[in-house]
Amino acid sequence: MNYHIIAAWAPGAFEIIIILVVILLLFGGRKIPELMRGIGKGIKEFKEGVKDDEKDDDRPKS
Repeated sequence: MNYHIIAAWAPGAFEIIIILVVILLLFGGRKIPELMRGIGKGIKEFKEGVKDDEKDDDRPKS
């Protein structure tokens, strides 16, 4: 795999700061905590679903 191509597409610190400023301008200071809370809940539910699927795979089939 050519790692130079992957590194060329990775955002740097300046790009991340620009993205965060744009998000702040679009959503405002009050909406960002709500947005992050929703993303956190979605990730938590996804992890629980994956964990449940792994438990189902471990059960012996009869």
